[in-house]
Amino acid sequence: MKLVCSQSELSSSLQLVSRAVASRPTHPVLANVLLTADAGTGRLSLTGFDLSLGIQTSFSASVETSGAITLPSKLFGEIVSRLSNDNPITLHCEEGTEQVELTSVSGSYQMRGMPAEDFPDLPLVQSGTPIRLEAEALVKGLRATLFASSSDESKQILTGVHLRLDHQVLECAATDGHRLAVLCLAHAGAPAEAEEGEPGEPFAVTVPARSLRELERLLSGRQSDEPLSLFCDRGQVVFLWADQVLTSRSLDGTYPNYRQLIPDGFSRTISLDRRALVSALERVAVLADQHNNVVKFSADPATGQLLIQADAQDVGSGSEAVAAEITGEGVQIAFNVRYLLDGLKTMAAEKVLLQCNAPTTPAILTPGDGAQFTYLVMPIQIRS
Repeated sequence: MKLVCSQSELSSSLQLVSRAVASRPTHPVLANVLLTADAGTGRLSLTGFDLSLGIQTSFSASVETSGAITLPSKLFGEIVSRLSNDNPITLHCEEGTEQVELTSVSGSYQMRGMPAEDFPDLPLVQSGTPIRLEAEALVKGLRATLFASSSDESKQILTGVHLRLDHQVLECAATDGHRLAVLCLAHAGAPAEAEEGEPGEPFAVTVPARSLRELERLLSGRQSDEPLSLFCDRGQVVFLWADQVLTSRSLDGTYPNYRQLIPDGFSRTISLDRRALVSALERVAVLADQHNNVVKFSADPATGQLLIQADAQDVGSGSEAVAAEITGEGVQIAFNVRYLLDGLKTMAAEKVLLQCNAPTTPAILTPGDGAQFTYLVMPIQIRS
């Protein structure tokens, strides 16, 4: 294998794929990245794979001799990132050996790799018709929901985000049992699937949040109008986009019917300025964080204010008043302040609506601009 490539492209590609390299590999080759040079296409492909998440990317290179080798991800990445980005890099590996020589204008480095045959194959299921999605819509959906997924491995299905596509409408949902974030995006399916004249069958899959965080980072890192293709088969999902591939296992099991958790109507609605509410909550959170993260809301239609209070036993207490338009009777209700802030920070609207029926039933936060985002939070019962 012999090739010349750009330092900046090699370095950024290594950073990307190294996120799928195992930090505690069960086999030595899983700590490596796979390099595949193809003289026919003039491209260098890099792959990281920890048997659960796989990322592959490729870029143009001047390939003299085709070949493949795996190199230690951390060492290779650190050497390349420190080389001058103005100068090309030459990679050379004699056939039949595992010694790679990396040459730059300033010096040369030798690294011992492992054979490409030892590297596990990326499960690239590409059978059947792909689900085509607008990359920008998917990024919006992931940003609005990823934070609400569970980190508790014993509730495996809740550690993912549920993606559902039906008649061009993409619905992303995540819940950890205490809160639920759902975003609906119309026209999220790319037009290609509508060419048949028949709307596609409803499709749903639950993908681990860790894999989707990497996908969101990958999609956000580059501007491209190209739609994304999603293949799903036998417990594997593959996302193909531009010259990048992300593969992940899907989560087994039936995702909870979250729609039935959302109340049909509300007896109380509080309209607030979102920024003012976030600022007030962040100030009160300083005290709430000292003791169980609880903040108490007291809404009084007579004063047109929402009073936010935190009481940290033996430490202190604090309160903030925020102007509010209150419909319905007054109410006292308590929440985990961190849950509230997580949901409010994903919204962009100026106004936000807080709707509830009683201090012990689910409350809903929605943007005042009509965006199809619903954030449900379970209140905390306060003993008087």
